[in-house]
Amino acid sequence: MHTSDFINRISESETLAAARIARELKAQGKDVIALNIGEPDFNTPDFIKEAAINAINNNYSKYPPVNGYLELREAISKKFKRDNNLDYSADQIVVSTGAKHSIVNVVLSLVNPGDEVLLFSPYWVSYKAMGELSGATVVEAFAGVEKDYKIDADLLREKLSDKTRLVMFSSPCNPTGSVYTEAELKSLAKVLVDYPNAIIISDEIYEHINFIGKHVSIGTFPELKDRVVTVNGVSKGFAMTGYRIGYIGAPMWIAKACATLQGQFTSGACGISQMAAKAAVESDPKDLNYMQVAFEKRKKIVVDALTQIEGIKVNDPTGAFYVFPEVSGLYGKKMPDGGIINSATDFCTYLLETQYLSVVTGQAFGAEHCFRISYATSEEELVRAMERIKTAVSLLV
Repeated sequence: MHTSDFINRISESETLAAARIARELKAQGKDVIALNIGEPDFNTPDFIKEAAINAINNNYSKYPPVNGYLELREAISKKFKRDNNLDYSADQIVVSTGAKHSIVNVVLSLVNPGDEVLLFSPYWVSYKAMGELSGATVVEAFAGVEKDYKIDADLLREKLSDKTRLVMFSSPCNPTGSVYTEAELKSLAKVLVDYPNAIIISDEIYEHINFIGKHVSIGTFPELKDRVVTVNGVSKGFAMTGYRIGYIGAPMWIAKACATLQGQFTSGACGISQMAAKAAVESDPKDLNYMQVAFEKRKKIVVDALTQIEGIKVNDPTGAFYVFPEVSGLYGKKMPDGGIINSATDFCTYLLETQYLSVVTGQAFGAEHCFRISYATSEEELVRAMERIKTAVSLLV
């Protein structure tokens, strides 16, 4: 008995694996603090839940159109214009079962074996797996903590080639929380214009969790307008992870390709969730500002604590709900059981086994010397978690 070569190339998502192990330890009665999963701890706002209930009562229970109900796609089109100054018609929008589904639709619709997929590194864990599954060669452009985890134009030009088919990045970024400014994106756009075969996937799922001002979409630069796929959804900014709704705005030919692919894999996303998403994207983002305010306070707790711990480097992220510490300063130190910290993975395992603190190693995100903290939990839990990290480091010799 054997599985396919295709499935053998896939590994379990590191973030989901960390969440699974944390759940197993909790089931054993351990006092686990889980900072591993990228999920807001807020409940879905009531007006969105009411829209879902109304959808049930109005019998949105049949097969929906593959690319999403027209009324939702029209609402998304207006949202793109209102919030992002992007012009996508309803026919250029495809609604999918989460932003992850949206991204893999684009990858599998555009990439052939032998193409290159360029990732801004650190990157979200699934980007690399998607590129590899398409048969592409994955190329990484890495920037470390000293550069706020953001690549510059020179590095981008160095990594691009005539084989580059896709360029993928997120801003605000998972896992680093970094946000590209308008000036930074403009400098990258000036480089990308010289590689007309490269399509840019701009993952903007954390758009509404931004601590530095208005979000900027790379698709607003005229020179790239016809080559950008803008990915978004309702999971993060609206606390709707379980509703599983993501979407793209894309050039028409890409949108049609994604709809064709989706029609053979999953068909349309849940109709009830689509109506809930319509209520979300039609709302004023300011109505949900309370989440952003809470996340920024939580970030400060984490960053302030980590900056006081010798051997850990941390920047001050400006979006999403992650902090991405660099721990190479702890390498070579001995743990109480005699083992040696030789990697961020070792440190994450040490935290879990001795402090019951679950985080995710940076190796999963293309940054082997870092680990990811999700601060999408209560301030009280974060204070306890930071004390556990402080204790763990103090026990190293």
